[in-house]
Order: sequence, then C-alpha cells, then structure tokens
Amino acid sequence: MDAVKECLRNVPKEARELYLNDTVPYLDGPRSPLQFYRDWIGPNKPCIIRNAFSDWPALSKWNPTYLREKVGSKAISVAVTPNGYADAVNGDRFVMPEERQMTFSSLLDIIEGKVKCSGVFYVQKQCSNLTEELPELTGDVQTHIPWMSEALVHKDHYENLYCVISGQKEFILLPPTDRPFIPYELYQPATYRLKEDGNFEIVDEEDSTKVPWIPLDPLNPDYDRYPSYRLTKPLLCTVKAGEMLYLPSLWFHHVRQSHGCIAVNFWYDMEYDIKYNYFQLVESLTNAVGSL
Repeated sequence: MDAVKECLRNVPKEARELYLNDTVPYLDGPRSPLQFYRDWIGPNKPCIIRNAFSDWPALSKWNPTYLREKVGSKAISVAVTPNGYADAVNGDRFVMPEERQMTFSSLLDIIEGKVKCSGVFYVQKQCSNLTEELPELTGDVQTHIPWMSEALVHKDHYENLYCVISGQKEFILLPPTDRPFIPYELYQPATYRLKEDGNFEIVDEEDSTKVPWIPLDPLNPDYDRYPSYRLTKPLLCTVKAGEMLYLPSLWFHHVRQSHGCIAVNFWYDMEYDIKYNYFQLVESLTNAVGSL
C-alpha cells in the first residue's frame, strides 16, 4: 500500500516536470483546429486566447441599457444564495441555489443597487439559459466556435471555452494529475430557501443520494485537516473582457467574478481516450488507498 501511495505522489510531480506549465499561457489569437488539438486539447492543458471573439457585437452592446431594451420584459431563471456560492458545501450539506423566476429588468435593478434584496443573484443555468431563455441575444454572439467544433468530433465529458464579455473572472485551476492530493467527501444534497424574515434556510432534498464533493475552500484551505493538499500546485489566472479561457476536461476549478460580470460558455464533449483511462486509474487508486 505504501508503494502505491508513493507512485500516486509521483504522478503529479512527473506531470509538472514533463508537460504542465507553471502559469496559464496566453495565445494572441485562435489557432488552426489541428494545431489547437495538438498543442492544447491533446496534452490537456489550459490557455487564455486573446482576440478570439473580437467581432462579437456583445462586447460593445451588452450593457444594462441595451439589455433592458432587448430582453427586459423576459422572465428568466435566477440562482439565489446567501453568500454567492452556487452548488457548494455548507457545513455537512451540499447546497444548491434557490431558483427564482423574474424579469431581466428586475435582475438588473438588483445588480445595479436600485432594489435591495437579501442574497446574491446569479444567472448560471448550465443547460443554456442563453439560447433557451434569451434567444433574442444569440445574434450578438456565435452559436459555436468554428475552430473548436472542427477540432472536436467525439463525445463525452466537457471541454470548456469561457468567453468573458464584461468584467473579469478569477480562476484557480488544478490539473487532473493532482487528484491524489484533493480530498472528496459525501454530502447530503440540499437547497437554499428564503424565509419570511429575510434569512436563508437550508432544506434537505428528500430521498436523494449523497453527492461526492471537495470539502476544502481553495481560498483558505485547512491544511491541518487536509495536509496532502499542500502538495498541489494550483494555477491562478484572471480572464478579462474580450479574452477566452480554454479549460480542459477533467481539470478541477474554482471561479470568482467581478460584480456584474457577463460571460458565455461553450461546452464541447471530450474524447474518451487514453488520458481518461489514466485519470480513472488514478481516481480508483486514490479512493482505494485513502489519505496520502
């Protein structure tokens, strides 16, 4: 068992020595599909791409005035939490946001401080709230990224292109090879719910299976409880307006954003290739041997 633990400790060290970067590199523009696949998708490495969507009208149009005129009366799904953490651990629960329906103008009133409300409001639905709830805005962006669509033709799990329209996003990224140092625990799923007194309560999701989730806060990790996390090598990067982050499949990530930030994501299904097999092996061995 000790020999297996030692091998798992060496996997991320060798990955950093062989191919991983110390920082997230910048590209000055998109690459050809073949070159991007060869240099970034195949090696499973993140990068930030500048000038990748500079022709999008959204970069100049998407401000509160335009959005009110275009979609102000539309009802949309809005996630609400007391602390801004959506789908996150709170104590011994994995807590999901309260979901509300409201007009886009009502959301903008809250974001701009014109209306005071308890909680943090965030449009974050992953099943394409842009195309399904706000199709009026799709003409201001591309419906897909042509060179990425051509580079990826196989299916499952997600490669992510993160396009920031305004504001900025701050990422903490951890490669899949750091999995031996990243703890997981099982949590009862629950949902936030606003009470009449303006405070939030946590309501358990009845008859739900427990959710495996990372228990530590990467902004303030508890090294006494999770000492192996000291061995990780997080990559920190800030993606600004007009920039695109390629976030590879299988990478762990934590995201913060500036107030009122707007971003559009494009998810592409990854290939089930040998890197997925290797990750599954590392995952299984880590679960089998426990703490390193």
